[in-house]
Amino acid sequence: MSEPAKKILILGGGFGGMYAALELQRRLSRERAEITIVNRENYFSFTPMLHEVAASDLDITAIVNPVRKMLRSVQFFKGDVEAIDLPGRRVTVMHGSDRHSHTLEYDHLVIGLGSTTNFFELPGLERHAFTMKSLGDAVRLRNTMIEHLEEADTECAAQACLREPLMTVVVAGGGFAGVETLAGINDFVRAALPFYPNLKAEHVRMVLVHPGQGILPELRPELGRYAERKLRERGIEIRLGTRVVAQTADAVELDDGTSIRTRTLVWTAGTAPNALIASLPCRRERGRLLVDEYLAVPDWPEVWALGDCACVPDRRRAGTYHPPTAQHAIRQGRTLARNIAASLGSGRRRAFSFTTIGQLAAIGRRTGVANVFGLNFSGFTAWWLWRTVYLSKLPRAEKKLRVALDWTLDLLFSKDLVQLNTIGAPTGAAATSMEEIR
Repeated sequence: MSEPAKKILILGGGFGGMYAALELQRRLSRERAEITIVNRENYFSFTPMLHEVAASDLDITAIVNPVRKMLRSVQFFKGDVEAIDLPGRRVTVMHGSDRHSHTLEYDHLVIGLGSTTNFFELPGLERHAFTMKSLGDAVRLRNTMIEHLEEADTECAAQACLREPLMTVVVAGGGFAGVETLAGINDFVRAALPFYPNLKAEHVRMVLVHPGQGILPELRPELGRYAERKLRERGIEIRLGTRVVAQTADAVELDDGTSIRTRTLVWTAGTAPNALIASLPCRRERGRLLVDEYLAVPDWPEVWALGDCACVPDRRRAGTYHPPTAQHAIRQGRTLARNIAASLGSGRRRAFSFTTIGQLAAIGRRTGVANVFGLNFSGFTAWWLWRTVYLSKLPRAEKKLRVALDWTLDLLFSKDLVQLNTIGAPTGAAATSMEEIR
């Protein structure tokens, strides 16, 4: 009599969870394993391109792939993970319009719940600030910028002195997400000005606030300086050695005592592991689950973790850990899947080891900065590398073609200024859903 299929449960559909599922469905037949992935959205989002959606360079669905199309041999459960019971080998998931609960049992558990935005309990930020971690965040920011352009163009906005806060954008955080978002938004707003007769270039104010002494600290200093120079040339203020300390509906307060009138603060300056991680009876490092070189959670057999919520030791340098980046999460997913398959008698275990191939940032106007295989690139070459590399990494040929087409059209036509709101007056659940998007 054959042994029943093992239940493999994957929590989270980010880079780590998704690529673990893809590798597992390739290596294990349905007779050997029943694989289930749980995610709050029914799509996989290619987050390195979020700023392109916010800046109207790409259609909103171009960078997302339906989970059910990517994982034909994997069961999908759309819901929120409510509780993880490691001793009982079960997970409680909440879903549906009435938010009812289901209990999912497992033989192997993969925890890839990612990270959440950390506002560090700064006054007003959680209520007023925008974030850039999801497709909804990018769409919301894009819609808000168009709404502000429409409102600022009116005479009543000028009379009420509202143009300044409406046309000022502050981004907190000078890493990849912050720099790429502000560079894209700056291009978008300035390209839109010819269509708004009452708005001029001098009305636009873009501010990047960064606590360090140089932006893009992940890259070499010379690339950060190049990016800083280019952004300043395009009218972006860069305030180094400065932090946001509070936000109201109409202003941002900085730690140097100054205040900036704005209705748009994009917060990219902090992340924290998913809150559920703190409730688990496991060892943690820096708030993340500590795993061994095989991505297994010590003292808990058949429990694995990866991505932003896991602290993965770097075997080449004692006492150090791999950075929580997408390129690491993809390879962690594949390695973890191989190790689960090995525990089921297929292949051999493999320790995780990976060296960063390169890092790239797009800084607007067809320019970028990049370090690939230890070599520095800047300007158009780096921008071309950015687009080439990320297009190659985007899952599914259909989406690659759509993105390539959008980029081609962007070379020929001006950016789209359509605000994505519903027609008429939605009520009930529809109104709530659209309000979340807006």
